[in-house]
Amino acid sequence: DPIPNVTNQDQWEKLRSGAYCAYNNNNGNVSTYGLLYNWYAIDDSRNIAPEGWHMPTDEEWKELEMHLGMSRSEADDTGWRGTDEGGKLKEAGTTHWSSPNSGATNSSGFTALPGGYRLDTGPFDRMGYFGRWWSATAYNSSNAWTRRLHYTNSVIYRVYLDKHYGFSVRLVRDE
Repeated sequence: DPIPNVTNQDQWEKLRSGAYCAYNNNNGNVSTYGLLYNWYAIDDSRNIAPEGWHMPTDEEWKELEMHLGMSRSEADDTGWRGTDEGGKLKEAGTTHWSSPNSGATNSSGFTALPGGYRLDTGPFDRMGYFGRWWSATAYNSSNAWTRRLHYTNSVIYRVYLDKHYGFSVRLVRDE
């Protein structure tokens, strides 16, 4: 079953089921930045990922962060964490990221892009400045764990946020 494309701001805010959209409802953004999904699309039993892939859990995000140099205690913390791990994930340069895109090396090959996000109340914000990604791990009935990268630093922000937000999705290949 397809996930619905919800463009209406009021409808987005009231959803309790999976939905996606293009940033600013402009399909011209999709080829570069992909789509934004609410967390209900992530948690859907039909599985957002194609066969052989899955949404990374919060623990899998932490494993990636530790592989890039974060300590376990840093990875388990919330807020801005690490030193240069975020820079290792971000696409280098300012073709897509706003200047200065501090510390961006993309040495991991992740090529994180600043696709912005959709607020839980429906409006769009921060394309070119932020990239935000869901994890598959709920924090509680209203919130789920996320990651954020920013154009002015090279660390990674970990926080739980309302499941109504629209964030990017990055899949992991099954082992």
